[in-house]
Order: sequence, then C-alpha cells, then structure tokens
Amino acid sequence: MTQNTIDEGKTLGLVAYLTLFGTLIAFFMNQDKKNPFTFFHIRQALGLGITYILIAFVITSFDSIMISMSFWIFFSVLYLYGIYGAITGKQNKIPLLGDYFQKVFNSIG
Repeated sequence: MTQNTIDEGKTLGLVAYLTLFGTLIAFFMNQDKKNPFTFFHIRQALGLGITYILIAFVITSFDSIMISMSFWIFFSVLYLYGIYGAITGKQNKIPLLGDYFQKVFNSIG
C-alpha cells in the first residue's frame, strides 16, 4: 500500500471509530474511492462497535459499578488503539479480535 493511499484514507479511517454512525458515514463516503486503508479501519471499527453492544447487554445485567467501569476502560483502550492506528497510518489489528473482524467483515471493501 502506498503512502498516498494511506494519507487519503486517514480521515475516513478516523471517522470510522466515532460510533457506529461514524462507521456508516466512512463506509458510504469510501464507496467511490475504494481506499483499502479506510476499509481496513471500517472493518475494525464495525467489529468493535458490534462487540461492544453485544457485551454491554450482558454487562448491564450485573448492576455492578466495578464490572461496568472495567468494561468501559477495556473498550476505551481498544477504541483508542484503533484511532491511534488510523491517525498514524498503520494497519494495527485490534488485539485478540482484529483477525476475526477482518475475516467476518471481509465482504466490506
């Protein structure tokens, strides 16, 4: 992947991590350009967003501030890791789940 491709995809790669609406915005804005760097970050952000929602339903049933805070901190770190990768122009996969997200959402891009 060329540096020009990465530079063109940084902004939409960052937008992809801003909630699921940001992921949808980045996806539709990238349909004309077909930037592979942006699609990589869209797949990562979509996987994080869906995983966050699914686990949040389980976590809320515990009604414990310690469990909730641990969950929030864990996902905040993962989102910041993805955002950092998008800003610096690297294709860092999310730890533990990044390969899985790339396989499951392979049809995107």
